[in-house]
Amino acid sequence: MALTVRIQKHYGDFLLDVDFTAEDGQVLALLGASGCGKSVTLKCIAGIDKPDRGRIELDGRVLFDSGAGINLPPQARQVGLLFQNYALFPHMTVARNVAVCLGPMDKRRRQARTVELLALLHLEDQGPLYPRQLSGGQQQRAALARILASEPRALLLDEPFSALDSFLKWQLEQELREVLDRFPGPVIWVTHDRGEAFRNCPRVCVLEAGASAPVTTMAALMANPGTVSAARLSGCKNYATLRPGPAPGLVAVPEWGLTLQASAPWREGVSTLGIRADRVRPAEAGAANAFPCRVVRVTEDLSTVLAALRPETASPGAPPLWMKLPKDAWAALPDRALLLTAVRPEDLMLLK
Repeated sequence: MALTVRIQKHYGDFLLDVDFTAEDGQVLALLGASGCGKSVTLKCIAGIDKPDRGRIELDGRVLFDSGAGINLPPQARQVGLLFQNYALFPHMTVARNVAVCLGPMDKRRRQARTVELLALLHLEDQGPLYPRQLSGGQQQRAALARILASEPRALLLDEPFSALDSFLKWQLEQELREVLDRFPGPVIWVTHDRGEAFRNCPRVCVLEAGASAPVTTMAALMANPGTVSAARLSGCKNYATLRPGPAPGLVAVPEWGLTLQASAPWREGVSTLGIRADRVRPAEAGAANAFPCRVVRVTEDLSTVLAALRPETASPGAPPLWMKLPKDAWAALPDRALLLTAVRPEDLMLLK
């Protein structure tokens, strides 16, 4: 079973142009900044919005095809969409919200299946309550139980934890993963939270200004995002203008006044160097890509230190170089004003 989406849709000057496939039993993240088209994509898959052209296919069944004139209504698509606000029916109890989405069956079986779904989502005691009487987490689970009642062949999750506090978010994330582990069909998980995507989605499709990048693994995105926008989404903090170096294998960073060894080959269109803050490390003399830096500013977190560094060869107005270290490693440094730092050649990301 696979969900294949190849569609285009204009919204004024904005063009949604996405092309990806989510495989059977796969959780695929749609990762992108606000306004890039993630939620719009889900609405087109679910049949709430109609693309201008293209094709959407689920397990060999065509849901939309502009050329063939096919556009199945939402109720015929067998796609479950979990909205950000959960969209429960406010005048119905939790049990009734679930029961109305069950297919044709006798009363006894309907009641038994409702109880089964409520138990699955740990809502056994909430069945008689109305949505307004539930916590945010309970509302989310009730909405998910209602979606599962319709026996969807694909699940679409639109920022499922955006309205929750951090503790509840973590708790529900674990519960949702248990449900998804048992779900046989493809799952599309829309988020702008890279940590959420990394923990839950083995594969990812990055959206930038409405356009999708090729689907890749989350590990590959972190190792080699390819573009500046993808690197920002993956959490990279350091960027500087990049030029080809004086010899193969070398790159020049004019703003920092550095020439560095790089493992990645130079590609057409590369213009920016990206370095993750946790890949900038204190160095011993003679280490590859070692250079002295002044410490400009230090920000402490619960367990880490984020230090803004300035290479001694940097030009005025050059961006800082951020270093992230565990607190104990930072405290052990003999000099926290002038540091010899280094970045391994394999940790230099050459970005378009």
